[in-house]
Amino acid sequence: MKQRLANLSNLQQRIVAAIAGIFLILGAIMYADWSFVLLFCAISALTQIEFYRLLGLDGNQPLTFYGTVVGCFICLLTFFIEKEFIPHDTYFLICPVASMVFLIKLYKKKDMKPFTNIGFTFLGIIYVAVPFALLNVLALRGGSYHPKIILGCLLLLWASDIGAYFAGTKFGRRKLFERVSPKKSWEGSLGGAAMAAIIAFILTIYAPDLKPWQWYCVGGIIVVTGTYGDLVESLFKRSIAIKDSGSSIPGHGGFLDRFDGLLLAAPFIITFLKLFA
Repeated sequence: MKQRLANLSNLQQRIVAAIAGIFLILGAIMYADWSFVLLFCAISALTQIEFYRLLGLDGNQPLTFYGTVVGCFICLLTFFIEKEFIPHDTYFLICPVASMVFLIKLYKKKDMKPFTNIGFTFLGIIYVAVPFALLNVLALRGGSYHPKIILGCLLLLWASDIGAYFAGTKFGRRKLFERVSPKKSWEGSLGGAAMAAIIAFILTIYAPDLKPWQWYCVGGIIVVTGTYGDLVESLFKRSIAIKDSGSSIPGHGGFLDRFDGLLLAAPFIITFLKLFA
């Protein structure tokens, strides 16, 4: 199977991997709330491990195992709280669980920069795990599961990515942020915004969980923050002189490459809906 994929062009690999990934993700979201949380908890863990591995390439020593455990704990805890299985005060458990990072590093005698690596460990939790955990807040409103909201946000994000990719490839001339990502263009961003607007219009008809104006606002948030999320990840990769975060997803690089836009978009979407929905 890997050999067959390797013989395909990059675009063909992207299409095959995207189709397989979309069916897996959409299936998990639509099947049940527990399949949704298990899938995204797994994706969060794989993305966090990848992030820590990349930090290791630059000579750092974050707590990969424990940092990922804390990330999964936050994701599952958020799910159970938002499902109203346990009280909101249980969120305070995050404080002692996360604080154990300091105690663990205290016993790492070979770590010459313990506080630097403590900081990187927390960065993995905040940058990767927390946005994935916030998806539970987005999906669970009043204790009930709303898969169309998650589905709609992902469709908007994917539409923005696809529109930006093809518009940028065909018409890209003016560089958007050349210092960080030489391939990104204003034309690509406009193409992504146009595709997201089309999907937002469709969602106003078939996904009444949010009001039409809210879907358009969420679409606008995703276009802007998704683009910046990609740029932030590109800045991170340039700082350690690598092209892709990994090779886990054929044609797409690693998990961090694939979900970078979501990592920055999720907190802004949640904040908007909490304040205005």
